[in-house]
Amino acid sequence: MNLPDRPFFALGLRVISAFLFATLLMLVKYAGESGVALPEIMFWRQAVSVPLILGYLALTGGLARLRTNRLGSHARRATLGMTNMVFNFGATILLPLAEATVLGFTAPLFAVVLAALVWRERIGRYRWVAVALGFLGVLVIAQPGGEPMPMLGLVLGLLAAFFIAVINYQIRDLGRTEEPLAIAFYFAAFGTPMAAIALPFFMTPHTGEQWLVLIAIGVIGSAAQLILAASLRFGAVVSVIVMDYTALIWATLYGWLVWEQLPPAATWLGAPLIVAAGIVIALREHRLGRKRAPKEDALAEPRA
Repeated sequence: MNLPDRPFFALGLRVISAFLFATLLMLVKYAGESGVALPEIMFWRQAVSVPLILGYLALTGGLARLRTNRLGSHARRATLGMTNMVFNFGATILLPLAEATVLGFTAPLFAVVLAALVWRERIGRYRWVAVALGFLGVLVIAQPGGEPMPMLGLVLGLLAAFFIAVINYQIRDLGRTEEPLAIAFYFAAFGTPMAAIALPFFMTPHTGEQWLVLIAIGVIGSAAQLILAASLRFGAVVSVIVMDYTALIWATLYGWLVWEQLPPAATWLGAPLIVAAGIVIALREHRLGRKRAPKEDALAEPRA
């Protein structure tokens, strides 16, 4: 089931998903600092999604939309997704919200490295310069000569960005045959038991406020995942990923409103380098994609 690209619609969806993911990470950080353990946050992030999606499909008579011949692909996506959740949520709890968000913007840099090393794609000097520029921004934010960020948080943030680069291609591939609801459902269905394994060792009593935050994490995370999957269904990874940078606006705002915390000068210097690198890569990929399109169409024609 291949759908035609709708680039502007995909961009709009990605902006909404960026806002929702920034809100999700704010809630994760708030829950973690209030005493809720990371494995439990991960469990409720996934467990809430399953009944929400099933209930919606049951009410609309759309349970058949979950039919799939790609359970193995969904399981692999869930395994990488849950691993990424450890890194992403861990970095969010350990680092200031804006800095954790900025590190996620290095995903396009890792996408270029993966394209060169794994898919043997020829990478031009513009993209390599952009990669170097982006990682220079990471070095500036890390402040090795000043007050450095927590090293564990930095490592987790970069690992999360690497996994995001891989997962974006997974979702794009799944989106060729699967609906966004099915992708989100199977991620939660496989991810919930994975997180449940550690639950008996970490679950503690919670206040009413903590329960509300955990439920909100599940609801907002589900919505963000659905919209992200839809954005990759209607637009190419390299085209829509640039909209993720709008999350920094919301992360900075949340950091100020909730923690009375604004990014230091090093972040204001390093973040534009990372964002600029990502934009250069996205624009370059878009241009190369347009050049490749006629050739790909010609090759695809006999197989149609």
